[in-house]
This record gives sequence, structure tokens and C-alpha cells, in this order.
Amino acid sequence: MPLQNRVLPTGDIVATPHRGLFTGNRGIIHDPATKTLLKKRWSSPAWIICLCEFRGWRRPVMARRSWTELFFLDEATALAAGHRPCFFCRRDDANRFRAAWEKGNGASKVSAKTMDAELHRERLDHGKKRLHALPMPLAQLPDGAMVQQGEESFLTRKGRPLLWSPAGYTHAAHELANPMLLTPPSTLRALSAGYQPALHPTALD
Repeated sequence: MPLQNRVLPTGDIVATPHRGLFTGNRGIIHDPATKTLLKKRWSSPAWIICLCEFRGWRRPVMARRSWTELFFLDEATALAAGHRPCFFCRRDDANRFRAAWEKGNGASKVSAKTMDAELHRERLDHGKKRLHALPMPLAQLPDGAMVQQGEESFLTRKGRPLLWSPAGYTHAAHELANPMLLTPPSTLRALSAGYQPALHPTALD
């Protein structure tokens, strides 16, 4: 049985056999004895996106009383949920993200802690995912932004929405009427300023 450790664009964590391209964490949110999640869904405001492979290191998933291994379809999914690149295993990407975040948000010399605090305000509303109004028409959103309509999540690529699923993306079967923004606004501005998240191959077809 798959463990409950796969993150949706909404930030919810579910069980699915699909692993995804990235791992990451929000601190310790599991019981290693049972490999099940605790009631809380984060224990640190530093929600990060990590590589699944780094320096050949291996660790059993959810087996230790350390950070809880979470998995994401791709980087756009993780960003939508409110995570940001890790400065340890993804230093170059994290520095590129910070540079774009500073450019898009009119800031300078921003620390990871400062970004985490802003993202924490933007991603949660009384413990649940915060949705935001679109700051521009859907067709003008930068590649890698994600929106929500009803129970469905969509990636925007080349001005068009792609329906998200744990296995990948498919073309949207209908036009979106009143979607809401999933990607935190400060991250959206980083995307508009040039940060290019790694996308699942199904988004590139």
C-alpha cells in the first residue's frame, strides 16, 4: 500500500502509487512507528522542494523521527502548494528562485526565512489552502502557474490550462470560467520575473 506522502497542488497530502519528480518536506509530521501522518500538516514554515537523488544518499521513507519525506508530481505542483526550492540540495535553483523572487517582488537581499514567512501567509487560511484571485487573465499567466476550479487543478502553459492528475497532465476538456490562483502571489511574481520550474514530461507534449 502506498504511503500518504504525495502532495497535491492544493497542498493536501494523499496516498497514491505515483512517485513524482521531486521530494521535499515541511518538518516532522509523521509517526515513524506506523509510517502514518500526524494530524498536523506542517511543523515548520520552511516548506522546501528537494531532489529525489542527491550524492547517492538513501533514506527509508517515513522510518525516522526526522523530516517527513513528501513527493510532488513536478516543481510547479510543489510551488502551487506553497513550497520553494531547497538551498542545500538545489542551491543553484534556489538562488535562481530567490533572484526572480526579489525581482518580481521588488525586494533585495531576501533571506530564505523572509521568503518562508511571506509564503506561509500566502498559502494558508486558517490551516487550509488559501486561494487568490487571478491578478491577470488566465492566458497571460506565466508558464508553471497553477489554478483551481471546483475540485480540479490546472497548470498553465503557453497560455492554456492543462488538467493536473497524480499521473501527469492532460488537455483541459472545457474552458475555465472562474478559476482561482493556487500558486502563492509572491511565487507567481517570481515566475513572471523569469523563474522556470521543472515540469512533468506530460506538460511538454
